[in-house]
Amino acid sequence: MSRTNPPVTARRRLATAISVCAVTAMAVSTALAAAGPVLAHPGHGDRGEDFPAAPASRAATAPIKADPDETAALGKEHAEEHARTRMAIAGVGEYPQTTRTERLKSLTDSQATGNAAFDAAEFGRFRDYFQSPDFAAHIAMLPTGKVLLFSFERIETNPQKEPAPTDTIGKENAGRAFLWDPKLGTGPTAFKEVKPPVVNMPDGKNEPRPAPFFCAGHSYLPNGMLGVFGGNLGGNGGSGAKLSLVFDPWQEEWYLNQDMAVGRWYPSVVTGADGRQVIMSGQSELGWGTPTSIVERFPAQSVPVPVDKTAKPIGWPVERLKTEAPFKWDYPHLFSLRDGKIYGLGRASDQQWLFDTLSDTKSDLPPRPDGKKRNYGSAVPLPAGFRGPDSVLVLGGDRDDPNTYRLAGGKWATEKPRAFGRTQDDTLLLPNGNLLTVNGAFDIRDYGNGDKNPNADLKYRQVELRDENGDWKLGPAQRLPRGYHSNAVVLPDGRIMITGDELQQLANDPDITDSMNGSIEIYEPAYLHQGSRPSLGLIFNPSVGYDEKITVSTNTPNDVTRAVLLAPTTATHSVNTSQRHLELRIKSRSGNFLELQAPPSAAAAPPGHYMLFLLNEEGAPSAAGWVQLKPPTAGATRGKP
Repeated sequence: MSRTNPPVTARRRLATAISVCAVTAMAVSTALAAAGPVLAHPGHGDRGEDFPAAPASRAATAPIKADPDETAALGKEHAEEHARTRMAIAGVGEYPQTTRTERLKSLTDSQATGNAAFDAAEFGRFRDYFQSPDFAAHIAMLPTGKVLLFSFERIETNPQKEPAPTDTIGKENAGRAFLWDPKLGTGPTAFKEVKPPVVNMPDGKNEPRPAPFFCAGHSYLPNGMLGVFGGNLGGNGGSGAKLSLVFDPWQEEWYLNQDMAVGRWYPSVVTGADGRQVIMSGQSELGWGTPTSIVERFPAQSVPVPVDKTAKPIGWPVERLKTEAPFKWDYPHLFSLRDGKIYGLGRASDQQWLFDTLSDTKSDLPPRPDGKKRNYGSAVPLPAGFRGPDSVLVLGGDRDDPNTYRLAGGKWATEKPRAFGRTQDDTLLLPNGNLLTVNGAFDIRDYGNGDKNPNADLKYRQVELRDENGDWKLGPAQRLPRGYHSNAVVLPDGRIMITGDELQQLANDPDITDSMNGSIEIYEPAYLHQGSRPSLGLIFNPSVGYDEKITVSTNTPNDVTRAVLLAPTTATHSVNTSQRHLELRIKSRSGNFLELQAPPSAAAAPPGHYMLFLLNEEGAPSAAGWVQLKPPTAGATRGKP
């Protein structure tokens, strides 16, 4: 998020100072005169004469809140007149509803026209598009089947400005969160607000507000809860908060824990083989340009790893490790691979490290072969059978470089390229082991036509698909271009939920005056359009230890050729440390029952909740059931190399 001034609070202070009619009239006259050339500016994408109507209409119909001091001095009617005037001044030059409406219509029409050429059985298709109450700068697929969306309370509705309170100090610097339940459909009643804990941030304002946890890092605990670390203290271009929170999907509430040792703005978090979360990087509480090298772990070793859903991490400590991670740039990619160690892949090509949290040591990995700093872009641990991933594909973050880079066995190799380079992209592992890239942009807040210009190069709307041979192909286009703060998750029914990017959501809002300022679209991969799918019935032992048997039922036993575990996604800023794809060995078949074998160790698959899919020969998955891999006993977290 870029540095901003808090225009809302500034306008309030200015408006309160206007207490005489002559000054008010002069302000209106001056504002409208200055607005003339702005309203006619072709960069706003509409005819100049159409622009004044929307702000004036909103000011006339919106609820009026008069200043109490003015009401006492001037009377209610006169004070309300002043309030309307201030609203008109604030509205001049903003992004009009007419443009938002026409933009969304244009994107809807072009999507339908362009996608008509794509066969759904080969490329998949986009189906649902609906409004959401949150921007979803952060997302998490929960083991309850619901999706957690969280971000910030906006300070702007104009997509040509920064809507997040990055530099705001005080109560307007606040977080918000919602749950979407796909079983309840796509309307407003399918969403439930889950307010963050109220905190009094150490910013000197003494203004308690919902925790400003946006631009934090997160990963899952073994009991299915989501640990969230860091956030926005406010000021100085983005100062790190010391916040440590947990979201409980079972009770649908947030828990506040002890502060971290250092503030973190844009940190990364990964769950290791021992079930504990490792936290690295982020700008400190001193503000932008002060990345921390401190490594921390949650929960501290003094607290058992939470396994049962009844365990409530409230007031738990975070502990500092001896090893340091001096990443120059925020949001590095972190992955726990099959050797049980954590691979830290920094955005700078020469900052690639291997961390051993058991011995609390760090060693060097070779530099990435592109030799450049990469922006926010995706990276994925590639499937490698039932023993867990042993390589990572880095494939986003450079608008000029379509190549993909694979780290395996301590060595880098250049893999097959995508059609073009893109930043801010999101790449997901699908149940069949293929990859799907959605979203993307030219740069942060730039879609190819300059900073904070919502008009985007249309190529960034196209998805891209990677098959089992590593070959890429472009597919259909999503409704909105989505770049910075875009997100996507695989749903348990095999569909893909795509959301995020507050600027594009604001620029295409069908009604900016309501509370549904976000949007969600659903992509159906090709495997949902290739005929019948296997069925998954009961999972008889959904909580299981490593290398143990998992018994399931199915009404289509003859169609099942594979069984896989797919880790749920939690992501932000193109960083997704939780993804994982494992094949499950089918040990025996008896009628409508299959006996599967769980992964061999916590190094193969860190403890936690996974989606279990049954697949047929064509790679079409069943709807998923949930399996919890329980943490092993102490000393048994490492699998055989």
